[in-house]
Amino acid sequence: MDIKKWIQETRPPFLLLTPIAYSVGIAAAIIEGRFNVFNAVLGLIGSLLAHISINVINDYFDYKSGLDFRTNPTPFSGGSGMLISGALEPRNVYHFALGSLAIGCAIGTYFVFTTGWMLLPLIATVAFTIYSYTPLLSHMYIGELVTGINFGPLIVLGGYFIMTGRYSITALAAGVVPGILVGTLLYLNEFPDLEADRAVGRKNLVIKIGLEKASKGYAILIASTYIWVVISILLRWLPFTTLVIFITLPTALKATRGVLDNYDNVELLIPAMGANVNLVLSMTATTTLGLLLSALF
Repeated sequence: MDIKKWIQETRPPFLLLTPIAYSVGIAAAIIEGRFNVFNAVLGLIGSLLAHISINVINDYFDYKSGLDFRTNPTPFSGGSGMLISGALEPRNVYHFALGSLAIGCAIGTYFVFTTGWMLLPLIATVAFTIYSYTPLLSHMYIGELVTGINFGPLIVLGGYFIMTGRYSITALAAGVVPGILVGTLLYLNEFPDLEADRAVGRKNLVIKIGLEKASKGYAILIASTYIWVVISILLRWLPFTTLVIFITLPTALKATRGVLDNYDNVELLIPAMGANVNLVLSMTATTTLGLLLSALF
């Protein structure tokens, strides 16, 4: 077995998103004086396994649908390349995805028994959307929304719940930040794949409204993240220290300008896609920082 091929199949650069989003929920619990090292580490492992299963099973279904043969890969879209190159067998990749999902669900089930049954609907939602995303949900104009919910409110609330045994409005409000951002990440990464996605019957927002309107939609989505933080602070859902998220504004402006100027040119759009990845990670990380800083004031 070539371990390097299997590691590449999981698309490691994208896995960084999981611990950064997960840390938002942990931070929301820490400022309430609740932290359990074992639960935090085990929860992170379960979250990473869920993310791995998402990447791998989507790669499998994209290969089976023929999508991977139609796309021109960029550093931020286009799949792992392991299947179309023949480096890995489709059947083995499928089983790997299911195995990762099964272990992740087993960890989630452990937390249901140790921290509370109210975690069960969250785990069931994640498991269903992971398996059904490519064959079902990506054909219903809700792919971006589902992805944002999974990597935003659900992972944040999940991390918070396994620390506290309950949910909170602060964790939910904080989870909306990575939720919008990750949904927007997928949204922008759909730009280069528009024609390929359309050819295999996918239905997403970029196909629905076209690239020009979609570029303006990107600007609206990014702006809405900052607006959400301000509203949440005014409503006392988030501490005022989460205003630290505004230090990412220069990156947001850079990414937005790049998208608005180059939405129809993949080669010129790639730097904006890179800036968007940096924005997603930095805004989510500063949300965690803002929560932790509130403990000092």
